[in-house]
Amino acid sequence: MDKSNEEFLDRYEELLEEGLCKLCTGAGLMDGEILRCPDIDGQWDLYIKEYVADAVSNFNSYPDAAIAWAAFLGMGVAYNWDLNWRKYRSSPYNTYYGSRGWDDMDEHVLYDMIGLNKDSPEAARINDTLLSCAAAALGLLQHEGVQTETALGFYALSRTYTSLFRIGASIELKRLKYKKVAL
Repeated sequence: MDKSNEEFLDRYEELLEEGLCKLCTGAGLMDGEILRCPDIDGQWDLYIKEYVADAVSNFNSYPDAAIAWAAFLGMGVAYNWDLNWRKYRSSPYNTYYGSRGWDDMDEHVLYDMIGLNKDSPEAARINDTLLSCAAAALGLLQHEGVQTETALGFYALSRTYTSLFRIGASIELKRLKYKKVAL
């Protein structure tokens, strides 16, 4: 990939994460910045190829889900990190699938893993916000003139999935009462 495309993708990812962080902070799910953890980021590095394969095969029919499900995956990984990382760090990607596979990953993470009540305002706020994040990401892709069926589009979508994974992990870390502390 040439330098101008790499610079474009870096700028795109930065703009996307700033916007999503503002959206999630406005919804009360984040505190103005993305909480990061090397263990959680490393898990994404292990899962990204499988996630992208799922997302690409679903993108044309369900673009919002293809993007938003990365955030639910991030939430699930962050939840398992807090629960018992020694046990869960070796979990295969499909551990986060629901009973219908990739199709209900969102419900599996929110209700089965994390244990939120399906009718709770918190679950609705998380779900609605992550779907809004997906719509915002699609809007930014369109605004930037990215054609998702091109090589550049593939890389932009990969960056989008990565950003949503980070957002989801950050939301769950905040929900679990983690805070960024200066060392």
